[in-house]
Amino acid sequence: MKKRPKIIYVCRCCGHRPPKWMGRCPECGEWETIEEETVAPAEKGLAAAGRSKPVPIDAVELGGEERVLTGMDEFDRVLGGGIIPGSLVLIGGDPGIGKSTLLLQVLHRLSASGRKVLYVSGEESVRQLKMRSMRLAAVSSDLLVVSETDIDAIIQMVEAEKPDALVVDSIQTMFTYDAGSAPGSITQVRESTMKIMGMAKQSGVPAFLIGHVTKDGAIAGPRIMEHMVDTVLYFEGDQNHGFRILRAVKNRFGSTNEIGVFEMKETGLAEVANPSAVFLSERAKNAPGSVVTACMEGSRPILVELQALISSSGFATPRRTVLGLDYNRVSLLMAVLEKKLGLNVAGHDLFMNVAGGVRISEPAVDLGIVSAVASSFLDKPIPEGMLLLGEVGLTGEIRGISHLSSRVAEIGKMGFSRCIVPDSSKKQLAKAGWGSEIELIGIRRLAEVIGLLF
Repeated sequence: MKKRPKIIYVCRCCGHRPPKWMGRCPECGEWETIEEETVAPAEKGLAAAGRSKPVPIDAVELGGEERVLTGMDEFDRVLGGGIIPGSLVLIGGDPGIGKSTLLLQVLHRLSASGRKVLYVSGEESVRQLKMRSMRLAAVSSDLLVVSETDIDAIIQMVEAEKPDALVVDSIQTMFTYDAGSAPGSITQVRESTMKIMGMAKQSGVPAFLIGHVTKDGAIAGPRIMEHMVDTVLYFEGDQNHGFRILRAVKNRFGSTNEIGVFEMKETGLAEVANPSAVFLSERAKNAPGSVVTACMEGSRPILVELQALISSSGFATPRRTVLGLDYNRVSLLMAVLEKKLGLNVAGHDLFMNVAGGVRISEPAVDLGIVSAVASSFLDKPIPEGMLLLGEVGLTGEIRGISHLSSRVAEIGKMGFSRCIVPDSSKKQLAKAGWGSEIELIGIRRLAEVIGLLF
């Protein structure tokens, strides 16, 4: 007897499968995201002949997989040095952040070098693509565009045109007739991604998928989609700022700590070769609560400005507003500042911000956070030309940090003359024989820093 199709319920945000329909997903907590899907029963049969056989890894021959440079250095940096042939890259970001603009410019750079590329849009017509490409000055005869949502037809186009790169915008608009569910559903997104992955691996054509994101910032669709692709990139930025940051959260062919910095202009995205100079360009000098520190983004040191504002609170519970930093980390450092230095900051409102819309998560900027709060509380500015680096412990000790030599080299380029660093990190640099024109001041306790600055 032939089996009947099975009905399942799937959350379109996280891919969770509850036993029945629910108004709210028990896994991710989103409302009205449970959808009903029909799954055809699997037919039993003989195993297909000609399957792959395991071979010793030392016997595998490489075909000279060289990376393809796009000519956009910031984009190549995030990918690990260029595009790997046959790779599958997923790019997510908020609506209007510039995902389509970025990839259209990347394809134009590739076409300018004599490569044929294909841009597939399921959301725009070819006329709309032409208008956008003219605004970006990205018009080329080797840049092919098409408006299509059938994934099988797209694969046939790739086989016929044989492009050197493919962009699908967006994966949520694609569908295949092999899946019986509606376009945009969990099954359709998963099956469409699987077919593009198979095409990319067999033909060697690198494919870029643009993915929508949920209100929480996660890529919409099942989490398995992120597991299938080779690289996952997030395009971040504040709509009120012109800077955009391309960050890798998964990369099978490179580091996941690299970032690319871009600036949105009328003619598209422009690369920012020196982010430190841009982030410090509007910094006010001799302003209480303003501190410059250096954070590491992959192998790149970036100088950023931390701003703190302490004010009297009119409520029983003081406000704590933190932008660009870890809220729990800032609360921890506030407790250390009050306990070890006796500054009564618990009854005041605190507002902290990283200028330029950058997000920092590493503990090497702890000393900068504490100094900015103390500077605002005492209403005394940090000495001119001073920069602070170091991790602060719960007992008030200053712990060592990594990549100090790279940070100090960037500090010297930006014209700073003195830098407060952990004493242990300074001794390690001295043992390695590394010299610098910058005056490095080694400290061990937090009280030493406050006494030196104020």
